[in-house]
Amino acid sequence: MTTTSDVDRIRAEQTATWDAVSAGWLAWTGEFERAAGAVSAELLRLGGVRPGRSVLDFGTGLGEPALSAADAVGPTGAVVGVDLSPRMVALARQRAAGRPGVRFLVGGTEVVPGGHDVVLSRWALPFAGDRAAVLAALRSALRPGGVLAAAVWGPPAEVPMIALGFGALSRLLALDPPPPGPGPFAMADPAGLRAEVAAAGFREVAVTELVVDFRLTGPDAFAGFTLDVLPPRLRGLLRERFGDERHPSVRHALAEAVDPFRADDGEVRLPSRCLLVRGVA
Repeated sequence: MTTTSDVDRIRAEQTATWDAVSAGWLAWTGEFERAAGAVSAELLRLGGVRPGRSVLDFGTGLGEPALSAADAVGPTGAVVGVDLSPRMVALARQRAAGRPGVRFLVGGTEVVPGGHDVVLSRWALPFAGDRAAVLAALRSALRPGGVLAAAVWGPPAEVPMIALGFGALSRLLALDPPPPGPGPFAMADPAGLRAEVAAAGFREVAVTELVVDFRLTGPDAFAGFTLDVLPPRLRGLLRERFGDERHPSVRHALAEAVDPFRADDGEVRLPSRCLLVRGVA
């Protein structure tokens, strides 16, 4: 059972991690969103986001899908993005400059306002220390008949954009597999995902799949992306071992790992499986 102290510890760790990687993620937003934008679009479709709607984006990070939702709801709607990371929220606010009707708050479910037509979440729910409590809070944030539309990652082997680089570096450092718990793949089982959302009181729960067509210009770009978004703990271990996380041995390990995904033109293609869940409050 997850205790209050566990949840508090996980929250503090998550906040520190996302603060630390915020600049790296911003640097790769263009490349990442070229593919990830399709997930935002599908979440808006599943949620029924349209002009005049009130939308909450939980775990908004740099502002997606909140910014896409703001464009969809127009001046008669409202969008609130919530994230634990103050640095992520600051960057999301910068990216939202000039868009009316969208605001961002720092925090977790305790700052979530209620009365929304739609709750969106893109790849954030698996990081929660107490997912049951978070899902229940998101259901409470919806009006009766409101819709949750969330995306989570499938199994690591089917998500090379996220898992491949970290796996290669873990092997390079001879690290043990991570223990079960919050992380990007914590909700990767479709049946389990459906059951969790239903257990929170959502009705008509349905899970669908979407393969996200991530593409990078080559192995160097893949290495750059992986190292720029590297969590502080892994970055520190690489520095201890090699003196610099960008040491040639590190970059070689990443290039070798991604080589099977290179096309004839040198482009790296990393199709990654995403699960989409929809439920009605």
